[in-house]
Amino acid sequence: MEGFFHSHRVYRRLVTAAVVTGWLAVAGGTASAADAPGLLSETRRLMGVPWTITVSSPDAALGRQAIAAAFAEIARVERVLSDYDAESELSRLATRAAQSEPISVSDDLWRVLVAAEEFRRRTDGGFDITVGPLTSLWRQSRRSGRLPRADKLAAARAAVGSGTIELLPERQAVRLPKPGTRLDPGGIGMGYAADRAIDRLESLGIAAALIDASGDVVVSGPPPGSPGWRIQVAPLEPGGEAETLVLSHAAVTTSGDAYQAVTIDGTRYSHIVDPRTGLGVPGPAAVTVIAADATTADALATAASVLGPDAASAVIATYPETSARFVWRTEGGIRTSTTGPWPGP
Repeated sequence: MEGFFHSHRVYRRLVTAAVVTGWLAVAGGTASAADAPGLLSETRRLMGVPWTITVSSPDAALGRQAIAAAFAEIARVERVLSDYDAESELSRLATRAAQSEPISVSDDLWRVLVAAEEFRRRTDGGFDITVGPLTSLWRQSRRSGRLPRADKLAAARAAVGSGTIELLPERQAVRLPKPGTRLDPGGIGMGYAADRAIDRLESLGIAAALIDASGDVVVSGPPPGSPGWRIQVAPLEPGGEAETLVLSHAAVTTSGDAYQAVTIDGTRYSHIVDPRTGLGVPGPAAVTVIAADATTADALATAASVLGPDAASAVIATYPETSARFVWRTEGGIRTSTTGPWPGP
């Protein structure tokens, strides 16, 4: 699967699952909430992956209407942000890269680009929405089993990073001054869409809801009679023990390379690209981020995978209501560390 929201699954394998009173939504699969009293659930495929929306509503008709409205909101955001669809607003922006005149953009695209630039600055380039040329090049390396040619890597890196995107707040306009720049919101767009969908549900009177974007999970208020939604974080490697979190009004995202990695010249590389080098991040490792919203959890999970536990912990400490769990394998076995108010035991 390629293109923006299709390549999101290439850029990062998400291994979070949600468990609600006997209901299981497995990342990458479909689910049903028929056996959970008072809960309604539906799964649709959007942005290249399955999305499951679960709501608590005493009125089934109202609940179904709210779910449909939330899916419509996700589809609307996809039409703005997808770089798989040549007619999306983001794709049309990219075709006009290096033009002298700034281009006015919609509220949604502006919010994403402003947030992305802030994440890039605060993570010292660990997250970078301009990483598109490098993700395309690294995808080719994963297929061929060979590192990128030095000249191609240099050309791609020249179109990525600081100075490749200019935001003009007074006009809500954007300019991409360097030729070859391509925006890849794969580490932020799905979280943004999930946030917009949960907002839409709340505007329709749904106070308790869970949205599982194939591993990007955001929840509002807890189901009736429950302290929160049970979110299961899968282990680093198959067969390991999962951890269950109980959350409300929060988002959680896991980024890792347990299922997508390549070994080239004896070195194991992740599918997650380091925007500063253009190569995959060494692994295996995984990081789970809990934040107040899915946009933040999405972007920081990507950045934390790139930065590693020490540097990422310092960054995450600057975000209120945000915590992370890092898991990685060394010669001595599996190691784990947490930062912030991690809700585990």
